[in-house]
Amino acid sequence: MAATGVAVLPYGGATFTRVAIVRVIIIVALLVGWEALARSNLLFRDVVPTLGAIARAVIALFSQGDFYANLGWTVGEIALALLIGGIGGLVAGLILGGSRLVGRAFEPYLYYLGPTPKIIFFPVMIMWFGVGPSSKIALGALSCFFPIALSTAAGMRQIDAVLIRVGRSFRATTAQMVTKIYLPAMREPIVNGVRLGLGVAVIATLLAETKLSNRGIGYLIIQAYSTFDMPRMYAILIAMFALAIGANALVGRFATDRVLHR
Repeated sequence: MAATGVAVLPYGGATFTRVAIVRVIIIVALLVGWEALARSNLLFRDVVPTLGAIARAVIALFSQGDFYANLGWTVGEIALALLIGGIGGLVAGLILGGSRLVGRAFEPYLYYLGPTPKIIFFPVMIMWFGVGPSSKIALGALSCFFPIALSTAAGMRQIDAVLIRVGRSFRATTAQMVTKIYLPAMREPIVNGVRLGLGVAVIATLLAETKLSNRGIGYLIIQAYSTFDMPRMYAILIAMFALAIGANALVGRFATDRVLHR
């Protein structure tokens, strides 16, 4: 990063163009392969719909008010799960990263439990929080807690010791150290943890909705599957995929903007 504050691209324009071309080629190849598989009759009929059928289903989906109501329900659950799990993971990461003793004692358990599929805890969540949205939110919060906590703990250990000594020399309180030194210094690890946490929160919430729910995007997906409306099911998946990409890009843009304007 230049001292003048001018953004430096990670690679030149020519390289960027080649990367874009490769991406387009890969996407086109996947679409062509999908269409060829759909027309090959190698699978049962409509298991792999044609691109035209999926496109018509997407248009029909976006014209239905019921879709937006269920989308808002799911987005609300994911947002609350990310908020609760994110705050919990942030606090836990600060404690683990700030104390060598606590980190050595408890952080290994997070590494052991982190990769565990959280859907196995869904029956417990149902017993604790009922069959309503609370159990879905709890499962999403549990899922995103681990990547955020581990990323925050790792970021704490990467903070320049000079910054910590400066804060202590000014007799900064714990709250001031966290808000003025710790959080700004480890913005990128936290954002990376949030991006990972967002992904697993979406997965956990949708899985919970497919298991036990009468509304939400997961409910729409399992409903389309039950009626063998494959174009509609793929259309819903595409909509959620696009939404997840947008949310992920928004979180990443926050970190990028902060870095480029330092």
